[in-house]
Amino acid sequence: MRAKHAVTGRCSSPGGLALAALLALGLNGPSAAQLDSVEIRGHYDNAVGTSDAASQGTIRAELLKSRPAQRPGEVLEFIPGMIVTQHSGDGKANQYFLRGFNLDHGTDFATSLNGMPVNMPTHAHGQGYSDLNFLIPELVDRISYRKGPYFANVGDFGSAGAAEIQYRSSLDAPFAQLTLGEHGYRRGLLAGSRETPSGVTWLGALEWMGNDGPWTVPENLKRLNAVLTATGGTRAEGWQASAMAYDAKWTATDQIPQRLINAGSYLGKPFGRYDSLDPTDGGGTSRYSLSGQWHQVDDRSATRVSAYAMRYALGLNSNFTFALDRPETGDQFAQRDRRTVLGLNAVQSINHQWLGRSVRSEMGLQVRRDGISVGLFDTAQRQVISVTRDDAVTQTLVGLYGQSTVELTPWLRTLVGARADRMDMQVTSKTLGANSGNSGDLQVSPKFSLIAGPFAKTELFLNTGRGLHSNDARGTTATVDPRSGDPVNKVPVLVASRGAEVGVRTEAVPGLQSSLALWRLHVDSELVYVGDAGVTEPSLASIRRGVEFNNRWQPRQWLLFDADLAWTHARFDNGDRIPNAVDRVGSVAATLRDLGLWSTSVQLRYLGSGALIEDNSVRSAPSVTTNWRLSRRTNEWFGRGSEITLDVFNVGNRKVNDIQYFYESRLPGELGAVADRHVHPAEPRTVRLTLRIPLSPS
Repeated sequence: MRAKHAVTGRCSSPGGLALAALLALGLNGPSAAQLDSVEIRGHYDNAVGTSDAASQGTIRAELLKSRPAQRPGEVLEFIPGMIVTQHSGDGKANQYFLRGFNLDHGTDFATSLNGMPVNMPTHAHGQGYSDLNFLIPELVDRISYRKGPYFANVGDFGSAGAAEIQYRSSLDAPFAQLTLGEHGYRRGLLAGSRETPSGVTWLGALEWMGNDGPWTVPENLKRLNAVLTATGGTRAEGWQASAMAYDAKWTATDQIPQRLINAGSYLGKPFGRYDSLDPTDGGGTSRYSLSGQWHQVDDRSATRVSAYAMRYALGLNSNFTFALDRPETGDQFAQRDRRTVLGLNAVQSINHQWLGRSVRSEMGLQVRRDGISVGLFDTAQRQVISVTRDDAVTQTLVGLYGQSTVELTPWLRTLVGARADRMDMQVTSKTLGANSGNSGDLQVSPKFSLIAGPFAKTELFLNTGRGLHSNDARGTTATVDPRSGDPVNKVPVLVASRGAEVGVRTEAVPGLQSSLALWRLHVDSELVYVGDAGVTEPSLASIRRGVEFNNRWQPRQWLLFDADLAWTHARFDNGDRIPNAVDRVGSVAATLRDLGLWSTSVQLRYLGSGALIEDNSVRSAPSVTTNWRLSRRTNEWFGRGSEITLDVFNVGNRKVNDIQYFYESRLPGELGAVADRHVHPAEPRTVRLTLRIPLSPS
């Protein structure tokens, strides 16, 4: 069994622009407020009456600030029920787990930033690859999330859910921030905003980060990141334009076989959890984008138009099977992706009447075109020794949707919608002409929701809908296995999913906000694009169902408890287990804020066990880690707005794993393939200290 890393069917320095913009630019105890006067504010905008599903909500910047995140992509862990890990170097996209999906690097979860999609279709490493390492968490204003295929404005990759991340358009004050930590971690951030006399607000940010990690082979991660945004107009009519640039390079320690960790030695030398079998793994990536948004809003209607252009590149060298296929040179391979992405989104919303009832209707158009050069190569120490496949791909997705919210009675409303998605693909194989060709497909996806309430500060939800995900374009035209030369079957362009959910949200208990969702999702096929083989492996349809229970309790203005628990049952249609489908996840956190000059939070996160092979004879071990943050405002030392923060990750220094797979590999000296558990360890206890200083007088 080969390692699988993508579930489908399911330059110039970037800093100059933002740096130029930057250059232009008491002790009180906690309140004794009564329980019935406490509002759950500033963290989640999930109050009764604010959403159309129990599993929908918005995360505010204040919550992102209250808890530590070891990597940028971990901001998505604030979405109830989601766990974010890493199985390679920190320049690579994270692993995501949600609703019984090992979402790999983003498949089936649609993510966007400022209206620009993050997911990459027909990607060199994995379908829907979603690399959030370019994110600057300090700039995030909110994250709007939804789960399931119930909403018409979410298309490709949205079967499990979607998250829309929005940056701030201005900052309270410019600041400089420096973080130092163990294992060679260092990060600097400059950010600020200024309004010009013409009414345009400029925001600029420049980030540099380096890290070696706990690995025996230093990661030597170097990341440079810049953002420049201009915002003008008013809430009624305004615009925004953004330029972003990101570049990263790293050396990776990929997953390693458990048999070596158990033995404690390899080739006569000690071998531990943080050792590497190929010190030349790693890569580099870049992402440059320009985007613009315009809106016009009044009491009757709203018009929003956005457009974006993106240039993206990835070069990734990996070795998961060591010497299984090529004992003489080793099994390292390179995946290369170069693409230009162009897109347009337009939305028109109208308030009107229908049979005497108030209706809010929305119509939208979404267009995206990817021009891709994508290749797979056999390498040794990052030097190409043969070409497996090299392709030029053009694919265009056009989505058209409409939905209407109708107030049937003062306590009952319905949301009815549908979307049509048309995908067209053109593949030109530079290495095997038989795999060239054109493909296309159209899918119509109806949506329906019914919302009742509130009754005694409680709402009830019923949601259902059809969703989709696209397959890797190369699988839709391929007729020959590029390695073996054997014939293969083409895969469908679009694969349907059908989901339903029953939920309740209540604030009946003062200070406590709870939601419960019972959900089910059927996916027509769980095809697996094997990134290191260049082919799509067929698989069966699947059914997932589960329960999510989310709670926010704020007994005092200065004290907040969060508890998110999720249980999932995931099976193929024939009853087999779905590998890497985790059964349970959980997060419990306590936050104490504004205790005079101090604030603190502690979070316990749980990633449960899951089957690693279909017959459930091998399972992953669960992991529990605890993260802690302690902050103190230092107005008397560095001026108003300054702060020093201590973050401790994996407080208990537990030896747990971020990811676990079960497949065959072979080490030099072994007589043949060995089926084994392969793991990537979570980092040991790690301490980081951050100092934030304002750049303007207090």
